[in-house]
Amino acid sequence: MLDALYDLPLNLSLFVFLLGCMALDLLFGDPADWPHPVRLIGRILNRLEGWAGRSWLGPRLAGAVAVAGLAGGCALLVRLLMGLPFVGEMLALYLGYAGLALGCLLREVQAVLNLLESGRLAAARVHLAGLVSRDTADMTEEEVLRALGETLAENFNDGFVAPFFWLSLLGPAALWGYKAVSTADSMWGYRTERFEELGKAGARADDVLAWVPARLAAFLIWVAGWVLGNRASWKAIATDARTMDSPNAGWPMSAAAHAAGVSMGGPTRYFGEIKDKPPLGPLGVIWSATGIRRMRRVIVAAALLAAAGLTLLGSALAWWSL
Repeated sequence: MLDALYDLPLNLSLFVFLLGCMALDLLFGDPADWPHPVRLIGRILNRLEGWAGRSWLGPRLAGAVAVAGLAGGCALLVRLLMGLPFVGEMLALYLGYAGLALGCLLREVQAVLNLLESGRLAAARVHLAGLVSRDTADMTEEEVLRALGETLAENFNDGFVAPFFWLSLLGPAALWGYKAVSTADSMWGYRTERFEELGKAGARADDVLAWVPARLAAFLIWVAGWVLGNRASWKAIATDARTMDSPNAGWPMSAAAHAAGVSMGGPTRYFGEIKDKPPLGPLGVIWSATGIRRMRRVIVAAALLAAAGLTLLGSALAWWSL
C-alpha cells in the first residue's frame, strides 16, 4: 500500500510533498557545506570495493552482492528514519529533496557558462572536470560547450526524472534504493580493467531501473521542444538514441539535441583514450553559449512537465490504493 510506503497522510499532503521536494531542490540544490547521503554512499562503495577485491566470490559476484546489499540497506534505513516519531515526515521531505539533483545541475552548467563568457577557459575546464568523467584539460571552448550540453541532457534523467519517478510511485525508500544503484554505476560502471567485472551488476541494475524514466525524459523533452517552438521529429530522436552503447543515456541526449537544435557525439577523450561517440541531433551545428541556453530552457520546461505529470500519477495511485 502506498500509504505505508510514504508514511504520509494520503490527501493533499502527498501532492504538496512531491512538489515541495522539487521546489527545495531548485531553490537550494546541493549546498557544499551540507552533508549529503550520496557522499556517504560513495564512501561505503569505496570500502566495498576493497572487500570485493579480497572476496572469494570473485569481483563480478561480489559486486552484485555489494550493490544489492547497499540498495536494500539504503531503502531499509530510509523507511526506519521516516517512521521516527515527530521528525519522520521532516526527514522524508529532506530525503525526497536530497535525492534530486536538477537544481545543482542547472547551477553548475551556468557556472561553467559564466566562466567561458568571461574568457576564463582554463577555469571552465577545471569546473567542468567536476561534472564529467571525460578528460577536460586540453578542451577547446567548443568542446567544453559540447561536454556541458551532453552532461546536462544525460543527467536530466539520472539526476531528476529517474529519482522523481521512483519517489512519486513508491516513496523516498525506493528513491534511495535507486540512488544507491545509480551511484554504484557512476563509480564502478566503467569498462576498464579495474571496474569491468566489479561494476557489471550495478550497471545492469541501473539500466533496468532507469529504462522507463529515460524514455519518459526523452518524450518530455520532445514535448517541451514543441511547446517552445522547435518541432523535432520523434522518429529521428528514437533512431539516434538507439545508436548509443547505453540502452538509456541516448534517449534524453538525442531528444535534447534535436529539441535544442545542437550536435552531440563525436571524438571524446576518456581516461586518456579517444572514443568516437555516435552523432546525435542535426549534424554540423557549431556549439555556442546560445545553444546551451536554448537547451537549458528545454530541460527546465521538460522538468516542469515531469514534476506535474509524475506528481499527479503518484497522487492518483495513492488515492486508488486506499
